[in-house]
Formats: sequence, structure tokens, C-alpha cells
Amino acid sequence: MAQGREREDASYSAHYASPGSASLSVRWVQGFPKQNVHFVNDNTICYPSGNYVIFINIETKQKTVLQCTNGIVGVVATNVPYDLVAFSDRRLKPLIHIYNFPALTRRTKLKGNVLLDYTLLSFSYCGTYLASYSSLPEFELALWNWESNVILCKQSQPGVDVSQMSFNPMNWHQLCLTSPNTVTVWTIERSDQEHYFKAKSVKLPLEDGSPFKETDVLFPESLPKDPIYGPVLPLSAIAGLEGKEAGSFRPKDDLYTLLHPTMHCWTPTSDLYVGSEEGHLLMISAENLKVTVLQKAEKPQLDVPHLISPVTLVYKKDGVLASGIDGFVYSLIVKDSSSYKTENFLEVESPVQHLMFSPSYNMLLIQTDKGSVYIYTFGEQPNLDKVLDACDGKFQAIDFITPGTEHFMTLTRSGEVCVWWLEDCTCASKIYLNTTATTLACSPSSLSAAVGTVDGCVHFLNVCRAESPRVVHKAFLSQAPVLHLTYDQQGMYLLVGTSEGNIFVIDAKPTSVFQILGFTGMSKDLLQISTVSLLGDNIVKVIALSSLPEAERSRLAIFTLPKILPEGFVDERGRLRDELIDKQLYETEHALSSAVLDFQSNQIYGFCNQVPYICSYGLPENEYNSICILKPYQKVQSKHYGPGMLHLSSHGLWLVTIAKCGILCIRDVYTLETFARSRSHSHQGHGIQSTRISADGQSILVNGRDDGTLVFLKWKYVQCTMHQNKLSIDSSQEELVGTDNKKEIPWIQQKSQEAIEKEVRLFSRKRKAIKSGIKALAKTVMDMMEENEKVDDIAKLDRQEFCLDLEELERLHDQSGEEVAKIRKDVEMHNLAKRYLANLIKEECWNSMAVKGRALKCFHIPYVVENFPMKARTAEELKELNRVMQQKKIEAECLKLRKEIIEDQSAVTMVKNHHEEEDEEEDEEKTVIDTSLPNYLLGSLSTDFGVDTSLLSSQLELHSREEKINQIVLLKDIIYKVKTAFNNDFDAAYQQKEFEISRVKERNVRIKEIISDLDLGEQVWQPEFEDCEKPERTFVVENSEIKAPRHFNAWQRAKAEITAVHNIQRWLQARGSDARRRGLMDMMGGVLEVKKEDILRMVIPQPAFMAKPDALWTEEERKQFRDYEKKVKELNEERDKHRKSLEAELKKLQNFIQESTQNFDDYLKRLFERRVKAEMVVNQEELKINNLVFSLLLDEELNSREMFLNNYLMKKQEEKSQTSEAIRKSREDLDMYKENYDNLLAEDKVLDRSFKKEFSEVPSQQVDILYKLFKRRPRMQKQKIQSDMAGIVPFGEQPGAGKLHKDIFAQLMKAMDELDNINNMPEGLDPSVWDHFCATRRAKMENEYKVKQKAMGLLEMTAFLRKRIEDDEKVQQDIEKVFHELILLQEDKVKHQLNLTIQILLKQGQVELENFQQILQYPDAILINKTIIEDLNAVIRTQGQKKVASMMESKDVHKGIYQIEWEHKKMEMEMEDLNQKAWDIQMLFFSRERQKYLNEPNYESLIALQIAIMEQTINFLDKTHKKNVNNCKKLLKKLGKFSNQKDTANYSLSCNLREELVAVSERQDICNAMGSMLTCEKIAKERYENTMQQRKLTNISKEQAEQISVLQAEVERLRMKTFPALVKM
Repeated sequence: MAQGREREDASYSAHYASPGSASLSVRWVQGFPKQNVHFVNDNTICYPSGNYVIFINIETKQKTVLQCTNGIVGVVATNVPYDLVAFSDRRLKPLIHIYNFPALTRRTKLKGNVLLDYTLLSFSYCGTYLASYSSLPEFELALWNWESNVILCKQSQPGVDVSQMSFNPMNWHQLCLTSPNTVTVWTIERSDQEHYFKAKSVKLPLEDGSPFKETDVLFPESLPKDPIYGPVLPLSAIAGLEGKEAGSFRPKDDLYTLLHPTMHCWTPTSDLYVGSEEGHLLMISAENLKVTVLQKAEKPQLDVPHLISPVTLVYKKDGVLASGIDGFVYSLIVKDSSSYKTENFLEVESPVQHLMFSPSYNMLLIQTDKGSVYIYTFGEQPNLDKVLDACDGKFQAIDFITPGTEHFMTLTRSGEVCVWWLEDCTCASKIYLNTTATTLACSPSSLSAAVGTVDGCVHFLNVCRAESPRVVHKAFLSQAPVLHLTYDQQGMYLLVGTSEGNIFVIDAKPTSVFQILGFTGMSKDLLQISTVSLLGDNIVKVIALSSLPEAERSRLAIFTLPKILPEGFVDERGRLRDELIDKQLYETEHALSSAVLDFQSNQIYGFCNQVPYICSYGLPENEYNSICILKPYQKVQSKHYGPGMLHLSSHGLWLVTIAKCGILCIRDVYTLETFARSRSHSHQGHGIQSTRISADGQSILVNGRDDGTLVFLKWKYVQCTMHQNKLSIDSSQEELVGTDNKKEIPWIQQKSQEAIEKEVRLFSRKRKAIKSGIKALAKTVMDMMEENEKVDDIAKLDRQEFCLDLEELERLHDQSGEEVAKIRKDVEMHNLAKRYLANLIKEECWNSMAVKGRALKCFHIPYVVENFPMKARTAEELKELNRVMQQKKIEAECLKLRKEIIEDQSAVTMVKNHHEEEDEEEDEEKTVIDTSLPNYLLGSLSTDFGVDTSLLSSQLELHSREEKINQIVLLKDIIYKVKTAFNNDFDAAYQQKEFEISRVKERNVRIKEIISDLDLGEQVWQPEFEDCEKPERTFVVENSEIKAPRHFNAWQRAKAEITAVHNIQRWLQARGSDARRRGLMDMMGGVLEVKKEDILRMVIPQPAFMAKPDALWTEEERKQFRDYEKKVKELNEERDKHRKSLEAELKKLQNFIQESTQNFDDYLKRLFERRVKAEMVVNQEELKINNLVFSLLLDEELNSREMFLNNYLMKKQEEKSQTSEAIRKSREDLDMYKENYDNLLAEDKVLDRSFKKEFSEVPSQQVDILYKLFKRRPRMQKQKIQSDMAGIVPFGEQPGAGKLHKDIFAQLMKAMDELDNINNMPEGLDPSVWDHFCATRRAKMENEYKVKQKAMGLLEMTAFLRKRIEDDEKVQQDIEKVFHELILLQEDKVKHQLNLTIQILLKQGQVELENFQQILQYPDAILINKTIIEDLNAVIRTQGQKKVASMMESKDVHKGIYQIEWEHKKMEMEMEDLNQKAWDIQMLFFSRERQKYLNEPNYESLIALQIAIMEQTINFLDKTHKKNVNNCKKLLKKLGKFSNQKDTANYSLSCNLREELVAVSERQDICNAMGSMLTCEKIAKERYENTMQQRKLTNISKEQAEQISVLQAEVERLRMKTFPALVKM
């Protein structure tokens, strides 16, 4: 019945959801903020989530959703004064959308040139300005006027990722951008409608907070001056940089790590507070960008950290609020702009990511890193309210709680399960599983849910009470993660899919305690499990989809589960029997990402993975034992991209498709045509992860994959009602009940152990028999091994042959072989690397040397002489040398010809020179050598080696770069020749030593023979070449050097054995017949001829009878004995003679060897001295080369510096042209604007002057009244800010500038409406005249408003022009500075070219200085020739002799000296007198009159003329004085008469006063008696009326006077028009 009703409802829904009429609408969206949350107004906050912007009312917690039609929402910004929300979309060429709130209507759409994405948006606090910053590739900062939809200005800064951007709340012209390394303050300058960006970077301190003293790398001021080595240039010039990089180049040692800013906030004084990663708080002045590192005022407390690394900052009065990663909000109270005090302000349960005050500053928004939002309300009783409680991560899975009309559940990765109300998505309860979860499914037959985890468990939850779910059971299936959980439609079974490819079947009924029934195996890549279980059927059809990546196909497994499982349905290990579940396997031609079975179980719908199609496959009616290949019979384009998923609705008539594109489509199951679709997510968030449809088909939940957004879709015709009673979260269910500490065993492993135990019990006897047999066999083998150890080696077997497990033996052999091969390969690679390195070293240091480096040692003294190793000169070097030599020869010839041309020789001499030209060419080298420079000026002793130095230039003439390079080439050639000359001598000495050693070897042969003959036992001295003398022997490795045993291969061992056998056979054959050798030894002692040298070894044999005693000898024997003695004596004499001759010969040979080797040692000693001299010459030449190279390097540095300065000058000149052009344009704009302003002002005056003309027909009295009303202005009521609000909001009320102007104008016009009321019309005035008057007055007011606006614009343009002039002056100063630097550089360059570094050879002892410091300083030294000094010394000696002679002469006239001295003193005294007189004459007073008397030729006539003029002047002054005296006398008489009259009048008035006083006193008495107060009041009223009348008349007279002055000015202007004047009107 229930199922039938569901089908009826489904048909009803399908009827209304026909194509063309069905549509889905978004009911609510649940997501948590990943970006900063913003205030839209005092009661509403907003944040982006997926494709939506979610608005939350703080008071009512009600949500409103704004969907972005172009995909996922990028960044969001709000404008509180205008009630606007702006956000960007994330697509190619994104847009910025601006919507009104709360109407959520689009205000405008901004389209720029950004290619990928906007990263930051920020509204200005006043004005219609929006700042945007884009990411890669533009990195562009743009300023928009969102009202007019235009970009005012933009600027790119490549490679700078900005993390925060904000306007100055007090001045919209300032904008601060913070990146991880920089803080930049941008100033927006405006001139009329033109806007410009000006950026200034803040110089941040070092990491420890100390100030960073940055040196000027362009124009350093404190460079040392080196008088010896030339000018010291900046590092960029030394590095050879000339372009833009020279301005920012710094060496590695000069780079320091600066602070890393994280957040910033503005203050009401337009200063900045900046937090850093290092924990320092900075205060930056916005005017001069001065940075102050604020220090903590007090010692660090235990509960307050010493340094806080702020994640976010927000300004409050007297300091800032900062948050860190510890979950605390700190209050940093700034005391005196140099220190601050830290206090704990608030503690939140998780790290705070963002802080923000509400527009009214009575609430503080606190956002955590997980996305939860808290509102802290200030007041007498502060309150912390949680507005948004975020889940722990994004939603991993979702599902409806049966029946799907009230609640649904969500699951996060961390194991957080939430139960939500379906109508408004408020959280009913939460429960934490404390494990990593993967999937979730709710049972359709009971109020229970299953959660799969990574550790292979399935947790079952009881959700009968949505407010307090609890875990009732836990099933540990396997150790593989659970990937899929699927209930069948009737809720009988729960199918669990794991990553190992197993599908477990669990009884879904809680009454069975969720019993595990069994499992079946599938492929490891299990993609989806779907079921078909219709009401009335007793079976459940299950289809499982898995992928075959190698074959690019998919496999489908379909099996059937009966409602009641029979016995034997599973085997002992828990596996379902395939024959009982009717398991069929199918494969598809294309790889599928999803597949479902229709309710008739005869058709499969598949979503293709590689192609955008949805295919329908028909199932064959016959069953197959093998795998059946399915072919699609229906294909429909999915219009999705990327892999997708398919889901069937509960009634089986809808097919829901989702994919990576983020679009949900609902299709008809028969035609596969889409009749409803919704773009709930986007491809930027990787589309939709999962979707669920309620049982009645009215509700659809869509979960995004990466955007963390959950969308609830409903059909538009479904009427929804809100639940009024919502239950709060049950906090008591946040943690699970403690589990058992015992180690759990997975169900599948438990089943395996049970099966094993059963098999053990079943086959226990056979196992015992097998074990006993194995033991007996092992004993037999052990006996055989013991017997094998006792036999001979030939009959002994290897231990491996006793191994019975041949497979294991083979495996061990293979494993050891692999390890040996790996080790051998590593050793070979190591040896190869060593050989390669050795080859490189040999090639570089030996093979490339034309002359190998070697040494020679003396025979008897420890002298070692080394040659010069030399490489062969390359073809390029030889070509360069030939070019230089040819150039030098040509220069020498040109110089010679010039000298011949200059000399005025006779023709005969010229002919003679012509005839002698050939001889000069032959003797050219000798002549050049004779004319070369001396050694002390040459700077080296290279001429001692016979090297030609004639082509060298003088050291005093090396000014140009080419000359220095040529000199270096020639010096290198000289070094080469010096080394070659010495190497030739070394080679001769080496050959001589070889000859000497060979001779010593020859003589040692004879010496050895003599020593052997004499049996002296002496050692023969045999000289040999050592390794340093023959280094090539180093490359030959002798066998004696190898200590390790040699390794032979198999073929090498076989070859050695065969060779040994052949050698033994050859030796045996040679030893076979030795009769000849034995006969020679027996007969002649082994020799055929006796030599003289053998006399020492000759022995006369004794007769045989000498063995008998002497008494037994016969005469014959005695005669033989005498002959024997005679022969012995002769032999001894010969032996002595021969010994002496051998000793003499030995001594002679030894003396000869000693003499020859000593002579060689003497020669080698001289060669050693020559080696030292050659090395000295080489060092001298190399020193000259180094000096020249240093000079060339300095030339390059100077040229680089000059090029950089020229480039920098060109850059500054371009900037100068740009600034000049900007000034010109600004002046033109200012002049044009000023002209418009003057015209408006003139029109305003004309309106004022022409008022009476327009109302000339009106009576003058009414005209005056109307003019007063015309001048009258309405009083504007200023909005008074409440005192308490003014005390809370630090920035005050900041309405938009444009909005403020509009509001003022609107209020003005509204006030004018009150003035234009007919009640204010004067009496007797015609209404038409009043209407005309009101229109005129309104036009006047509008014109005055325009004039005020123009005046403000004029001031702004004037300030802009002033700034441009300042920029131009600054650029001009930079240009002048560059010119000055260029002049100094040119002077240094000229000094460097003229002040040459030369090398001079000085003999020891000729220069004697007391102080060593004087050697390095030659400020007044002059380089002159030695002969000049010697000639000067000779002249000094001559003069000295003359002086001695003159002294002898002066001795004779010594007596007359005293007289001469007396006369000299007399003359000095006279000279002093004369000087004193001259001084007195000079000091005499000489006035100008006397000077004029001396200089003027007609002095008397001049004096007479002056006297006449003085007389005339005196006469005129006398007459004038007399006239003034007479006038004064007349005035005194008149004043006397007037005073007399006044005295008379005063006397009469005093008399009258007395009478009046008497009358007044009488009247006062009468009034007092009568008490008449009414008379006094009447008199006072009359006086008041008179006074008011008088004041009114006075005002009228003033206005008439002003009108008269205006008319006079107008008359004057009109009169001036008639004159041809050139004055500007």
C-alpha cells in the first residue's frame, strides 16, 4: 500500500514535471565561509560559498541566498552606505557583479581586462569607488567608478601577490596594499575627471625589529678614495650592470631579511597599524611613511605571550584588537605611539582567522579558521553569540532520514555526523565518531543510519530521536577502507563495498543486530553499487560496477539476494556461493563511471567515462557461464563533461545525472531526455560529489565536491511550510561511549580463522601423519649430512645438495645472484666514475700539455729543478699574436717614416738612405734591440733570456684600451719565450743526466764484477730516475702496488692452468738429456776457457798422499809436495798482483763516477739559479699583466658606470618630458575649468543683477519684498550624531561623497519647496508672478550649487597641478644630480687614463728610506733618469768647491763687514722714518668735498650754482611759513568766538535744566500719587515701534546702497565696452 501510494505520488510528480514546465529552484544553501565574512549592515553578514553568496540576519538567523550565474563566486566586498554587495566570478575573463541589498537586484556589472581571476575587492568608505586586484598574469590594481561602470585608473605590478587591500576610512585618496614582503600606500590623485595612481613603498625594519639603514646603491656618498688603485665605484658598476637591474643590485652579503607583514588596519589619524609574522606591531605614518616599532610596555605575564603573531587586526579606540593562532583575542592598548600594553580580551574555542566591527561599532564579528562565526556585543553586559556553527570540514556524504520530509544527515571526513532540519537547514544535533569516515547511508526501512570508515568499520546509528542520535552497533568487516554503502529500496540488506573489491551483505534490520551475512569478491576498482528491490518481490537485484583500466573497459557484476537466505548460502569463510546468488559478469565496450539497473531488471543505464554519452544496455535473457560483452542499443549525449554519476529515483521514472561540470539533470528514464536541470555547482569546484532524492521525489540534496556547499532543490510548484518548533543541538552526544580496549578482529578474518579451525579438526590425523613423516625424513637427511662430513673431499657433497626444497633453493640462488649483480653494477659504476674523473684530470693536466711538467734532482745535493709545464698555444692566440706583431711593426715603420719626413735632409742623404734601406731591413732586429728601453723602465729582466722586447710599448704611453690589450698579448708572448728558453736548457740538462746515468750503469757493471772477484761485499751506488723526474710512470700501475688479491674470471683461471701445464712440460723436456752438462761440470768445472779474472777463484788440488802422515811419504811423494808448494806460491803471487790491479781499477772507476756526477750537480745548481731568475722574470711580466688587466677592468667599470648613468639620465629625461607634458595638460585643463568657473560665476551675477529687470512690471515695493525673498536661503538642518554613537565609532559617520552631495542638494530642493509655498507669497502679488519668481529663485539656487561644486573642483585641480610641479622639480633635481655624477665620473676617468701604474726595477741599496709609510705615497715624486741625478751631483760638487774658495776670499774682507752693517742699520732707520711719514700722509682725512675739489675742473661755478638754489629754496620756505602762521591765527580767532558762543549756550541750558528738574520732580510726585503705569507702557511701546521703524529704514537704505553700487559697477562695465581697451572683461 505504501509503495503504491509512492508510485501514485511519483506519477503525479512526473505528470507535473513534464518537459517544458518542470523547473527546480534553490530553497536554501548550506556552506561555511572560507573567505572573510563581511557586514552588509548592522544586522546582516554575508560570505561566499560555492556558486552562492549567503546572507545571515544576526538577530533572526534567517538566511538569504544570491546565486552567481557564471559559476563559483570569487571574492566579495560590501558597501554599507549604499547597501551594496560586490563579488567576482571565477571564469575566463571574470566579471564583477554589484547587487543591491536587501532587494538582491543587480545594480551594475563591471567588465575589465583581467584574464583569470580577481583576488581582492574593496569599496571606499566615501564615494562611488571600488578597488580591485587581480592575480596572475596581470597583477593589476584598478580603481572603478561602479556607478558609471568605468575604470578610472589602473596599474600593474608584476609578480606581487597582495594579501590585503583597504581604503583609508578618513580619506578615500589613500589605499594600502599588503603582501607577504611589502607594505605599499597608494595615493589616488584626481584632476577633474582624470585619476592617477602614485605608489610609495614602506621601508620595513629587520626581522628583529631594528631599523634597516638602506644605502643608496645609485649614488653612494661614502665611498673611499684610493689614490693608488684608482676610483672606487659602486657595486653595480663593478658587477658590470647597465640597465634597470643596476638600480636594485645588491650583493649576497648585503641582503637582509625584513619583517613579513601579515595584516594592517587604518586609524582615524590616517596612520597604519601593521602586524608581522615575527610578532612585532608597527605603526606607519601615512604622510611620510615613517615606521615605528611599538614595544611592550610591561614585562610578559604568564598568561600573555611576549610576542603575538597577529592573524588579523582591527582598530579600536586607544589601540587595536589582534588575534593569533592560540584562539585568544588580545587587546593591544597603544600608550604613547612607541609602546603598547597587551590584555586578554576574549577567548574563543578555536584559532581566530578574521575580526571585523559592525558599522555602528557595537558588535565585533569573530571568524574562526573552521568557518564558525561569533558576534560579540558590547554594552553593560557583553554577550558572545555563535551565529554560525561550522562543521569540521567539508561534507563527505549526505542522505535523507526516512521518510525524507523532515531531517537529513551529513558526514564529514573527520567523523562528524550532523542531523539537520530539512526546511531551513538548522542543525538538530551532532555526534562525533572520532575516526576518519568515508561514506553514509540511511535505511529506508528503519530510523537508522550506517557510516563507513577508513579502518574498515561500519557504525550503525539510531536516529529515532533526531535531537540525540547514538551509536548502537559497530561492525568490523575488514582492514580495507569502506568506500560504498547502499541500502536496497525495501531496506532489507545493506551492501558494503571496500577498497579490496569485496562486497559485504549485512542484514539491515535492527532486530537482527545488523548481522553480517557474507561477502562476494569483485575487482579492486569498485566504482558503484546499486540495487533494485520492488515491493512484492522477494529478491534484491544487485549490480556492481568496477573498472578495468588495462583493457579500457568496465565490468558489471549482477547477483540476486533472496529475502530469506537458505542454509549453505555461504561457505565456511563467509563467501557467498556464486551459484546460489546467480552471479553474472558482463563487460562493456566503453569505460563507464556509473551504472544503474532499471526497475524491470532488463536494462542498464551507463555513464561513459571517456565520451560524453549516456548509454542504455539490454541484458541478455539467457545466462552465460563466461563473461558477456554488452553493446549499447541507445545513446544520448549527456551534455556534461568529465566523469559523472547516475541515480534512479525511488519510483524508477527519473534518471538523475551529475558530473564534474556541476549541473544536475533529471531525465526521463525511457527517452533519456532532460526535462529539468539546475546548475547548483560549477566546474571550478570540481562539480557535484553526490546527490540524494527524497522518497516522494519532492526534495533533492546536492553536495559539492570541493566547494563545501550543500544545496537543497525543490520543485517550484511544491508549497513549503516552515517548522516553528526547532530543537537545539544535544551537546551531550558530542563524544562516543568509550570502546573496549581489546583488539578487534575483522569479520572476514574471523571467518577465515573459524574455517581454519574446522579444517584442523577435520584433518587432524592426516596432519599428524604428515608431520611424523617429515620428522623422519629430516632425521634421515641429518644422518646423511653427518656421514658426508666424514668422507674425503672428492666424494663430499655440497650442503646445498641436501636441501629438499628445490624451489626455495633456486629462489635463494636467484636472490643472491641479483644482489651480487647489483653490487657488481654499483662497483662498476663507481669505478667508471673514478675512471672518468681520472681521464678528465689526465686530459686536463697531462695530455693537453705540450711540455709535460717534470723535475731534475742532483746526485749528491738536495737540489730540485722543475721545468715550466706549458700548453700549446691555440690557433686563435697565434693569430692574435701575429696581428699584434704586424701592427707593431707597421707602427714602427710609420714612426720611422715620419721622422724622415720631418727631418730636413738633403737629396743626397735621402738617396743614401734609400740605398741603405735594405741593410737596415736586415739589421732591423739588432737596431730595434739597441733602441729598446732600459731594464729599469722595461720593468723586467726578460732581455737576459734573449727575448726581443722591441715591440713592447713604453709603460708611460699605455693610455688607450687597444694599446693595453696589445701589450698584454706581447707580454704573454714574452712569458712564453722565457719559459721556452728555460725549458730548452732544462731538456739539455735532462739529456745530460740520462747520459750520466747510462755511463754510471756501464761502469757499475765492471765495478760489480770487481767487487764480486774481490769478495768485498760492498753495495754499488746505482742512480735512478725518481717519479718526479719521470712522472709518466705514475700512470703505470705495477703489480707490487696492488695489495688486494687479484680477482680472476673463469676463462682467466682456465687460461692460467693451461699455461702452467705447458711450462711444466717444457721444463721437463729441457731436463730430459743433461749428459753434456754433467760431463762439462765434471771435467772442466763448467767452463771451456779459463779467464784471467778466474785466477782468484783458482785452487790447486792437493795430492792424495797428503792425507797420510808425513813419515809415511815416499820420495816421489815428497817431490810432488815441493812442486805443489811452488805452484801454490806462484798462484798466491799472481793472485796478489791481480787483486791490486782490480782495486786500482775500482778506485779509478769510482773517482770517475764521482767527478762526472759532481760536475752535473754544479751544472744543475747553475740551472737552478737560472730557474729562479726565469721565475722572477715570469712573475714580473705577470705582475705587469695583472696591472694592465686591473686597469682594463677599471676601464670597464667606468664605462659600465657611465652607461648606467646615461641610461638613467635618459630615463629621467623621459620622466621629465612626461612630467612636463602632465604639467602642460594640467594647466590647460585648469585654464579651461577656470574659464567655465568664471562663466558660471558671471552667470550667477547676471541672474542677481537682472532680477529687477525681470520684475520691472511689478510695483517697486513688491519688487523689494521679492528681492529680499530672492536673497533668502533655507536653513539646512545638520544631522546630529548621538553622543554615545560618536563615542563608540572611531571614524565617525562616513557617508559617501557623491551620496552626501546628492543628499544635500535634495534637502536643499526640499527646503526650497517649502519656501515656494503659496503661503509665503506677499499680499497682492499675482500668482503667475510668484511662480515665475519661484522658478527664477530655484535657478539661482541651482547655479550657486554648481558654482560651489566648481570651486571645489578648482581647488582640487590646483592642488593636482602643484603636485605635478613638485614631481617635475624632483625629477629635475635628479637630472642635475646625474649630470654632476657624470662630470665627476669623467674627471675620474681622465685621471685614471693619465695616472698610469708602471713597474720599475731598482737595485738594492739605492733607495734608502727611514719610514716605510713613505714608500706607498708619492704625491710630489717625479720619475727621471739616473744620469740627470748624477750630473746634478757633479754640478753640486763643483759649486761646493767654488763656495769654499769664496769663503776663503770673504775671510780677508771680514773687517769691512762691521762698517757695512752700521751703514745698513742707518739706512733701515731712515727707511722706517720715511715709511712712517708715508703712513701719516695716507691716514690724513680726505673728504668727498676735497675729492670733488680735486676732480672737478669748474668747482667754483658749481658752488655758485648750489648757493643760488639754496637761496631760492630758503625764500620759498619763508613765504610758506608766514602763510601758515597767518592761517593759524585766523583759526584761533574763529575758535575763540565759537567757544564763547558755546559757553553762553551752556549757561542757558544749565538754567533750563534746573527748571526741568523741578518740573520732573513735580511730575514724579504726581505720578507716584496717581500710580499711572499704563502711560509708561505706552511710552515704551511707542519707543520700541520707533526703534523698529528706524532699523527697517536703515536696512532699506543699506540694500539700496548696495544696489546703487552694483548698478554703478554695471554702468562702468557697460561704459568700458565702448572703449577700445585691451583689458580682459
